[in-house]
This record gives sequence, C-alpha cells and structure tokens, in this order.
Amino acid sequence: QVQLVESGGGLVQAGGSLRLSCAASGRPFSTYRMGWFRQAPGKEREFVAAIRRTDGNTYYADSVKGRFTISGDNAKNTASLQMNSLKPEDTAVYYCATGTRIRLAGSTVRDSYDYWGQGTQVTVSS
Repeated sequence: QVQLVESGGGLVQAGGSLRLSCAASGRPFSTYRMGWFRQAPGKEREFVAAIRRTDGNTYYADSVKGRFTISGDNAKNTASLQMNSLKPEDTAVYYCATGTRIRLAGSTVRDSYDYWGQGTQVTVSS
C-alpha cells in the first residue's frame, strides 16, 4: 500500500514562515506529479501548488503565488512547500497528493491525484 505523510505544520503568527514536507512510501508506484491542497473549515478543498516530475514545472494558485514555493526530490518521492509571508486566510489543513499518470485535466484538479496524505494543520494568527 502507498502511504503519504505530511509534516511541518503548526501555529505561526502572521508574516511568519513554515515549511511542509511530504514523504511517499510503500509499494513501488510511478509519480507523474506531486501537489499540495488545503481545506479550511466549511470550505472546499482547494489547489495550492504542484510540481511535475518529468520537467520540474511548477503551478501555483493565484492566492499563494510569490509567497509559496514547491520543490521535489524525484529519487526520494518527496515534496516540500515553503510558505512565507503567511496570512490568517492561509489557515487550513494542508494535504499532500501524488498523481501516477498524466491526466487531461492537469495539475490543479483534485481528480488528477491518486494518493493522499492525512493532512497537517497550519494555523496563522493575526
């Protein structure tokens, strides 16, 4: 079975930084892309950032562009999300996900991902 585990969440004041990490393990599987989504209470899970394994192309939601940076290690099947200049509206549970094959819908769509972590809480105080 494939497992994805997030770490690095916590409580931070507005303007601060956090770095989230995601590690994949278990049975062998191909990784086409890795991404981060987040879900705040009462809201839909939304796309945050993604990285494509083949060429390293990255994708960001407009709300985090310029503040968040995604990176990955292809050999280790890991991904990190560096979050700077955090705002209270960034408060959410952050989920790591991986997609095993190319999907027409692209990297910003939840259905393009096959495995998900359990999430890590990020809370930003004002």
